[in-house]
Amino acid sequence: MAHRVVIIGGGFGGLYAARALRGADVELTLVDRRNFHLFQPLLYQVATGELSPADVAFPLRAVLSSQRNARVLLSEVTDIDPVSREIFLDDAPPLGYDTLIVATGAKNHYFGNDQWAEYAPGLKSLEEATRIRHRILYAFEAAEKEPDADKRRAWLTFVVVGAGPTGVELAGALGEIANDTLRCDFRSINPEESRILLLDGSDRVLSPFLPTLSNSAEKSLIKLGVRAMLNVKVTGVDRYGVRVNSAAGEARIEARTVLWAAGVSAADFTRTLSNRTGAEIDRGGRVKVDAFCNVPGRPEIFVIGDACVFIGPDGKPLPGVAPTAMQQGAYAAKAIRKRLKGEAIEPFRYLDKGSLAVIGRASAVAQFFEGKFHFSGLFAWLLWLFVHLMYLVTFQNRLIVFIRWGFNYTTMNRGARLITGAIDKDVKPEDAISTEEHAEVRST
Repeated sequence: MAHRVVIIGGGFGGLYAARALRGADVELTLVDRRNFHLFQPLLYQVATGELSPADVAFPLRAVLSSQRNARVLLSEVTDIDPVSREIFLDDAPPLGYDTLIVATGAKNHYFGNDQWAEYAPGLKSLEEATRIRHRILYAFEAAEKEPDADKRRAWLTFVVVGAGPTGVELAGALGEIANDTLRCDFRSINPEESRILLLDGSDRVLSPFLPTLSNSAEKSLIKLGVRAMLNVKVTGVDRYGVRVNSAAGEARIEARTVLWAAGVSAADFTRTLSNRTGAEIDRGGRVKVDAFCNVPGRPEIFVIGDACVFIGPDGKPLPGVAPTAMQQGAYAAKAIRKRLKGEAIEPFRYLDKGSLAVIGRASAVAQFFEGKFHFSGLFAWLLWLFVHLMYLVTFQNRLIVFIRWGFNYTTMNRGARLITGAIDKDVKPEDAISTEEHAEVRST
């Protein structure tokens, strides 16, 4: 009987592990509650109308269709029995494994204030991306028909919480929408008068980057009309705005559109895994793994990507980015192959390939070799485009995204500016909170 490998999660780590086991003498099962792999680094472009959902999502069955030793199950894992080596699914019989790879990814983290999620959506799923797209575009529509100046100003105020790469990318895209895409589309309002505020508790944007790159990014944001409010803490979020605390004291910002990019935590399954195996987790629910990406004392269970904490040689956790998950997925697959051959396995070593963050049109920052080599501007932007195109899973999506980017660059237009989901007509525009359509990608 072939060695049974079960992978939970079809994100970067899970999919890279599955593809790296192509041709291996294993019986591979990939379990995911979605039928597609989502390319999260470009999800903000769906949220801002530059790309459509299908451009950044790829059916898992199609990706693995030619891999004869692999099958895909559309299901959600609810529990695990590490003694009998079984996982339990919400709508199917238990599934046995000889080796388990947990790659369940991350979710939005509101630091104990989960009620804020209703008013400040994060950006971890297609549903959230289309919900954000709805809110952004509807804000301009509501402002166009709002006679009251104060309410109109609130509709045209956009708050992004979190000045990491996702927050900076969102804020920059909002600036481009207001200054370029919608500039001539309205008659009663001037989209260029929008206020775009980027909030963060640190003293600079893009804090993981070098200070010089942070300064360059902030200058680019200012050109797009984005104002960074730093050293502030969000203390409250509701449908009408946010409350913040800073050295100047408490303040309130009236804003109908608040977007969350301030933190993530591991998916809920890691806590179940911790309860069943005794594995230690951090405050974000991530499993603390050993040097081989295994649950300590259980070499048959790998935990990779955003689901784990792996301490690097410098004593710091590895960054929760796509390259980390990809490398750990490939490593887990290589370790499985070696174990089947009875060969020794070396500890996982992370290769830092550098960091990139885009601010807007022809503007990005890049740093490599722990910051020894860094630059910003047009070349960094072109490099960002190339890297993200190459990381897309299929050639078809690479081609489509490349064409869309070329069209958007030359026309300043965003072709996916669709307001989807129902609006309750019995509610005043300033009170409307949309219910978003679920999953524009339904292919199998």
